[in-house]
Amino acid sequence: MKVAGSSAIVTGGGSGLGEATVRALAARDVSVTVIDLDEVNGKRVAADVGGRFVRADVRDPEAVIGAIEQSVAAAPLRAVVNCAGIPSLSRTVGRDGTYASAHDLEAFRKVVEVNLIGTFNVVRLAGTAMSHNEPDEDGARGAMVNTTSVAAFEGQVGQAAYSASKGGVVGLTLPLARDLAVIGVRVNTIAPGLIETPIYGSGPDAEEFKAHLAKDVVFPRRLGRAEEFASLALELLQNGYINGEVVRVDAGVRLPPK
Repeated sequence: MKVAGSSAIVTGGGSGLGEATVRALAARDVSVTVIDLDEVNGKRVAADVGGRFVRADVRDPEAVIGAIEQSVAAAPLRAVVNCAGIPSLSRTVGRDGTYASAHDLEAFRKVVEVNLIGTFNVVRLAGTAMSHNEPDEDGARGAMVNTTSVAAFEGQVGQAAYSASKGGVVGLTLPLARDLAVIGVRVNTIAPGLIETPIYGSGPDAEEFKAHLAKDVVFPRRLGRAEEFASLALELLQNGYINGEVVRVDAGVRLPPK
């Protein structure tokens, strides 16, 4: 599928995996709409690539529709990459054995709402917009890439909420691909491993922590780069015969329990 001359939406496009994907798409003559809650970085990235920024919560249908309409106004929407997500770290049962110290239910719910329901919300609405595109010679009208995590398969201690939400994204992949086949839209999912993003911070302590993480990576023994995620996202968008797949980009890492 050709992406040049079309428009794309990247959620979580203001930093990390999303930012790298925005830049990779823009370098291929794609008009990119950056969706993020971080106005400073979202506007920075959009300005850098000549795209547009929309502050939107991926759980909010009206806000997402507004972003889609802005994208469609620029060019046919043919690509969506969902990178928006939030982390979580909390044990299911507290150390003191009280009900009050058990995993906060609202915190669990929020992680699932953002990472799983937010992803589905964008897919269902963007897919609706894509259904109006003119099909290419294969009948293709667009493609989407969602983001899960290796934690969906090897969730660590304290990752119950995060792993559940990302496992849900894995479970969505094939049903979405089958649902959207009728309108000529492919859906694939990337499961990144330990990728170096701003979430780890900077400075000597951060570098020591990242080196500790890298010890479980098979080869190359380092954290991944956001550009490596973006490269795979582009391939999944453009390769018309990859559909309904979950692809790990993790240098062979398998997460230990903690």
